Amino acid sequence: MNKRFLTASLAVILTASAVIPVSMQEVRAANETSSQVEVKEEQLSAKEFLDLAVTSLTFQHGSVTMRQQIIDQWVKGEELKDLSANIKRDEAARILVRALDKEEKETTLAEYQEKANKLGLFNGLSNSETISKQDAVKILNNAKKVQNGVNNEGVKEISVEDFMKNPGSFGHSLSPDGNYITYSAEWENRSNVFVKKMNDDSEPVRVSSSTDRDIAGSFWKDDNLLYVKDKGGDENFHIYSTSFNGNEEKDLTPYPNVTVGLLNGLKGVKDEILIMMNKEDAKVFDVYKLNVKTGKTTHVAKNPGNIISWLADRDGNVRMAVASDGVEGTVLYRDSEKDEFKPFIEFEAGEQVMPLTFSKDNKHIYATSNKGRDKVEVVKYDLEGKEEVVMSNPEVDVTGVLYSADKDKLLYGTYVTDKVHYQFFDEDFEKLFRKIQNKLGVPESELGINDYNKDMTKFIVSVASDTVYGKYYYYDSTTDELTELATLSPWLNPEELAEMHPISYKSRDGLTINGYLTLPKNKEAKNLPLIVNPHGGPWFRDMWGFNPEVQLLANRGYAVLQVNFRSSTGYGKEFLEAGNKQWGLKIQDDITDGVQWAIDQGIADPERIGIYGASFGGYATLAGITTTPDLYAAAVDYVGVSNIFTLLNTIPPYWETVRNMWYERVGHPEKDKELLTAASPIFHVDKIKTPLFVAQGANDPRVNKAESDQIVEALRARGVDVEYMLKDNEGHGFQNEENKIEFYNAMLKFLDSHLKK
Repeated sequence: MNKRFLTASLAVILTASAVIPVSMQEVRAANETSSQVEVKEEQLSAKEFLDLAVTSLTFQHGSVTMRQQIIDQWVKGEELKDLSANIKRDEAARILVRALDKEEKETTLAEYQEKANKLGLFNGLSNSETISKQDAVKILNNAKKVQNGVNNEGVKEISVEDFMKNPGSFGHSLSPDGNYITYSAEWENRSNVFVKKMNDDSEPVRVSSSTDRDIAGSFWKDDNLLYVKDKGGDENFHIYSTSFNGNEEKDLTPYPNVTVGLLNGLKGVKDEILIMMNKEDAKVFDVYKLNVKTGKTTHVAKNPGNIISWLADRDGNVRMAVASDGVEGTVLYRDSEKDEFKPFIEFEAGEQVMPLTFSKDNKHIYATSNKGRDKVEVVKYDLEGKEEVVMSNPEVDVTGVLYSADKDKLLYGTYVTDKVHYQFFDEDFEKLFRKIQNKLGVPESELGINDYNKDMTKFIVSVASDTVYGKYYYYDSTTDELTELATLSPWLNPEELAEMHPISYKSRDGLTINGYLTLPKNKEAKNLPLIVNPHGGPWFRDMWGFNPEVQLLANRGYAVLQVNFRSSTGYGKEFLEAGNKQWGLKIQDDITDGVQWAIDQGIADPERIGIYGASFGGYATLAGITTTPDLYAAAVDYVGVSNIFTLLNTIPPYWETVRNMWYERVGHPEKDKELLTAASPIFHVDKIKTPLFVAQGANDPRVNKAESDQIVEALRARGVDVEYMLKDNEGHGFQNEENKIEFYNAMLKFLDSHLKK
């Protein structure tokens, strides 16, 4: 819908080197709890001390940018003007007090040194004014003791059910007039839609009655409430209407083997919305008007066979489309629906131009684009195709924008480095955002604007972090009142959950690899069993935030490593394309290098490494135990690819328009037969000696059941026992609560049996 958050990242398909003046020996010495390493006595400059402190006290070992951002938080303004000068004790004290987040009301160097002495940072040192390299190792060892503050006893075990059961009411949104709020909550073990009248004591009303499948989402059309659902995980989503009392539910798109998507809410048009549907041809999506009262559909735009997206103007007329052969493409434009589409902007392999919305006068288009550049930026085009860059970031892609139709401007854009960050374009909206942020007392990375009414006076906002699943609030800007609506999984205590640390390291060929490391709470980060968890996609990325399965693993004493390997989105075109035709090769090397990094830091026990992933992550799991069979002591493949040839033969029909993209990024089954044979785990089962657990949904339209069947049958034919969980009522990943709980219980039992001996 036009007013909603417009994402600029790629859709989930299958979900120069820094010079750091410290050696790995010094890193390991700094990371030891008690160091016996003999270090040559020499004075340290301020720059050398800062670099050593970043390496020791953070996990940013590969990203120059992230290291500098950390240093900028530790050294402010005109402090340390000469970084080449020897670091003094009181200056080091100020840096470390800030690094350990112990700063309170200190203003003078003497006060910082007094705080550092109380923390015991200088225990075992002489009283010299400057600091030697040997002193620095001792100081940083002391700082790590303060930072860790653990007794190595861990925390109490939390049940799988508590992590994986329905978290409560979520997905809150407002009706356009702001008088009603909708959300999803559990009924009969499934997520259903509820409606609550605002500023009213009446009980919420359940308006859907799904018992077979969770409702995937809901949205408003004026005073009509609609929701979306598939059957058994087949991803053929239909749009349903429901009355406010829930007595009348209707499938508005009751066509078999058809999937539907919302294109435009048609503001000002009574009872009609624009949808995309592959009803006429399973391979492509045409545009229809859908009457939300009667279900009547009217054909609006015919897809000639190569259109991958459509865009309607502010009057609801479909005037823009993106045509692509999967590699190269053209943005098409027409003056009216009576005219023929004509080329507007062409883009080459590796480039993307994605129109987001028309301006209020229909004379400009906002889009995201990396045409002629490495990073995705937000741009504005006039109808002649002249471009104006609105927002860019030198380090990462712009990931999304919030556009106000009434103000006819972008309110903010977001980008993700270590966490989500905002760039504002509207002063009034930034003031409102900061006011809410201050009321909630959270960093901007933890605050989200979820929804608002048409007048932008009433808002649904949320707060989430690595240890907070999520909290929803209602904010009325006319009264400045903030009301808590719901807390997700309130039975989970954030104080008992594990922190997720942004990390970076260098790949063996010099790329900066970013990711996240979650360490078990109240456990020393030393010789831990480690689960590396490659993400799906692979054209996707992991982000900082609450992850129930990561928290479950950490609660059971595992360190969890998530790696944004090459081909991950968000880091620019060059980084993504570095993963082209590198399945099982350099992509896998990036994952292996991450595991080796964790071993080198002393965090991971090299004898107790497990790998677990879903979708492409499941493929990476199988590739890991065939390419590096000695590295892993246990492996869990969840809806993963085992045979790239059969994967390419069974992709959903509506992916046909991007088939050439698969050939470009993964490989062609004929031209690259040797490559794909080498990269497909099914042809290398003889190398597998790692214990394997496989889970699969029978209705998976992306990674067919045959992908799991093949690997299980091939191993069993060799006499290898493989645990296999198959669910007949699931698709690409388990959604039904009882299946999720069963899977994670089984996975934990499997991992524990092999990694906790």
